[in-house]
Amino acid sequence: MSYWTRQTTANPDLLWNIPEQKTGSVAIIGGSSTSFATEVKLTELLNRLNLKAVRLVLPVSLKNQLPPIPNVVFAPANNSGAFKKSSELISATSSVDAALIAGDLSKNSATAIAIAEAIRESSCPIILTRDSIDLVAPEMAQLLEQPNLIITATFAQLQKIFRSVYYPKMLLLSMPLVQAVETLHKFTLSYPCTILTFHEEQIIIARDGKITTIPIKTTSYSPISLFSGELATKITALSAWNPNQLFTNVTTAIHWDEITF
Repeated sequence: MSYWTRQTTANPDLLWNIPEQKTGSVAIIGGSSTSFATEVKLTELLNRLNLKAVRLVLPVSLKNQLPPIPNVVFAPANNSGAFKKSSELISATSSVDAALIAGDLSKNSATAIAIAEAIRESSCPIILTRDSIDLVAPEMAQLLEQPNLIITATFAQLQKIFRSVYYPKMLLLSMPLVQAVETLHKFTLSYPCTILTFHEEQIIIARDGKITTIPIKTTSYSPISLFSGELATKITALSAWNPNQLFTNVTTAIHWDEITF
């Protein structure tokens, strides 16, 4: 399995990706009329990095619920208080160097269509995390064809993605690590996206058939904090700086402990 790299210690050489001067622009997209705290928190984290511009994109249903926050863009909302299709939402993912779809988007099918359209219209790196993955799972057949897409998904969420595209190989929580690695190797040869997931105490990163596994005990993450949004936020920053190094960005972010909540 020459495509499989077992990374047991941090590689400091990967940290060349982090610039010393402020550069790059990112957007954090998420929230609904009932939930937005995580998006605000992730924005605060990004504002501590060497980024030139950080834009928070929320549905307009939140406009009267929030105190003044710098660099906030409000996009049109549907009757449920979540995003609907709009030029503002498309602009949010197409006018930056990287975009994070952070979640809290409700379970509205109109919002799923709107987010999927915004992803398809963008050529910059797009990072999907938390419940945004569940929301757009029905649209994954088209989204997975995009080489700019990074998915940070739990193993259960990855199972949902496999089912949504009728992939012939199943992912099972009981399967050995070697079988999961082989399946993701073949899956990412078929689909050009980048995937980060967790199985058998290993963080798994897959792209273009290439697999790297990292024991979670060698990182500062737990199986829960791995998908809290913090890691996805670091991946977003690195992807804004190095849009052609998506696989390396993910492996770098895992051991990038300089910035934490």
